[in-house]
Amino acid sequence: MLLGGGAVFDAASGSVSRADVVLVDGRIAEVGPGLDGDTFVDCAGGLLVPGFVDCHVHVALGGPQTPRGLPRSTRPLSVVPALRTLLDLGITTVRDAWGADAGLPVALAEGWFPGPEVLLSLRQVCTTGGIGDHWSPRYGPMDFFADPSMPDPVFDGPDAARAVVRRMVRAGADWIKVTASGSVAQGWGVHDVQLTEAEMRALVDEADRQGGRGVMVHAHGARAAELAARAGARSIEHGTFLDDAAVTALAEAGSWLVPTLSTSQADPGDPGETAEPHRAAVRRAFEAGVPIAMGTDAPVRPYAEALREIHYLAEAALGPAGALRAATLEAARLLRLADDRGEIAPGKRADLVLLTGEGLATERLTERVHTVWQSGRVVRAGAGRPTG
Repeated sequence: MLLGGGAVFDAASGSVSRADVVLVDGRIAEVGPGLDGDTFVDCAGGLLVPGFVDCHVHVALGGPQTPRGLPRSTRPLSVVPALRTLLDLGITTVRDAWGADAGLPVALAEGWFPGPEVLLSLRQVCTTGGIGDHWSPRYGPMDFFADPSMPDPVFDGPDAARAVVRRMVRAGADWIKVTASGSVAQGWGVHDVQLTEAEMRALVDEADRQGGRGVMVHAHGARAAELAARAGARSIEHGTFLDDAAVTALAEAGSWLVPTLSTSQADPGDPGETAEPHRAAVRRAFEAGVPIAMGTDAPVRPYAEALREIHYLAEAALGPAGALRAATLEAARLLRLADDRGEIAPGKRADLVLLTGEGLATERLTERVHTVWQSGRVVRAGAGRPTG
């Protein structure tokens, strides 16, 4: 298949050039001018970018969130429309930040329904009293997510930290999700540090021992983020209140920041009190050389708004090319998938998005999505030429 006549975004350099792209057996075979193919797709007037990668999304939490009285099947069934929506936006790979179990990759592999490739974390592990510890002073334990496929996420102490990693790995986790601070959404503990250094180091070390898995750490406050980075966490999620010491720790450790700006920037008329601190944290991290990857935290904001995250990153510090890079190559690097996807280059998986218009503007990115390929197969087909 020859995708011809359009412009191509080079995620490594941030540049755009006129080129053709040849796809063979779900892979990119060639990129360059004047290429030939058996089947021609006219991309004139459009821009080809790599398939987007969302490094922080909850694909199984988009249904009714009043679990009492609802069958257990409600939550896993909610992934079907969520994944369809994300795929239609050109998001071809996601890291689930907790909520989905190991049955989901099986269903996708079997072709029961379409969706991005999903990397799992299962549960957000935490110490007693953390946001993954579902407990009520009136009723005691209230874990609506308890299930043999979703192990107990609560631990205390370094040895128990190793045990919780092993429980998640046994149940099929690709990543270990840890909560090191409270929650902005729940309105408490955002500057708390809910793990000891020994506990965090044990989590990171054990995850690495278990197949080289990475640890993603929910941390709004600077001290929790700094602790996680110095312990070797692969990524810091949110980072709403990062200060200079925290971004220095991230930069020195090579930890990625996944800001999920959508959680604070999503209402332009009333962005909320955390909007500017959050943007400032991203600017501080960017200027310090911290690698940044795209993550939406959907459905905190609807799945259909996921591509707004790219624009928020562009506005905060990265610019359009840097934001597109954060949503493609940088995200693939974070997930250790850059050898397979994240840029339009020979040998890489043919996950591609054709945008209308040849520019890098991110303001109305959702409206620009024309055609989406996943492993070389069209999963969203646009009509007519992609002229902007």
